[in-house]
Amino acid sequence: MSSRQADAALLALALLLAGCGATVSTKGSLGAPPAVATEAEAREARVAEVTRALLALGPSVDPAEAARAARLAVEVPLARARDWQVTDPPLVHNFKVVNGLRDKGVCQDFADALEIALAGERFRTLELHRAIANARNLKLEHATVIVTASGAPMESGLVLDPWRTGQGRLWVGRVTEDPDYHWESRAAVRAWHAAWKARARAGT
Repeated sequence: MSSRQADAALLALALLLAGCGATVSTKGSLGAPPAVATEAEAREARVAEVTRALLALGPSVDPAEAARAARLAVEVPLARARDWQVTDPPLVHNFKVVNGLRDKGVCQDFADALEIALAGERFRTLELHRAIANARNLKLEHATVIVTASGAPMESGLVLDPWRTGQGRLWVGRVTEDPDYHWESRAAVRAWHAAWKARARAGT
């Protein structure tokens, strides 16, 4: 095996261990951010778009809560990306985390940070769900936050994914329209893992 082949094999292994399923699609239900003059304007336009998407979850959603949730969903991941020095595409940054070159910045980190920020608002008309994709197949697991109207099923919600596009830029799309991932609740995935381990220990 050549040196180049060995390096490629090590990179593939590191990416596998890093978790967070890779995807090439960045198209969400909101499409690409509009072309605007400044970074601040682009951020405000994105906040407005996400606010509208959250309001579209149902008539019970409070506009003020939707606006607060949207701002956090857009701004918190960007701030964490700066804190974690996320300057590369997602899988490249994952490689750096696995090899100790960066402390944080994999999908789990972004999902945790966003969930904590949103949960701190104690929304009455919005409900948070933690979700995992690819838990039952050979693809890399991916974690995210999904928001629904209060009391609504996770499948009716909006995926808020700060990892897949890279550098903390928010990907947004309906759960049922996500072109890259089939989402399950984290609780369901944990229950499945527990049952699988129990069967393995029992030798069945």
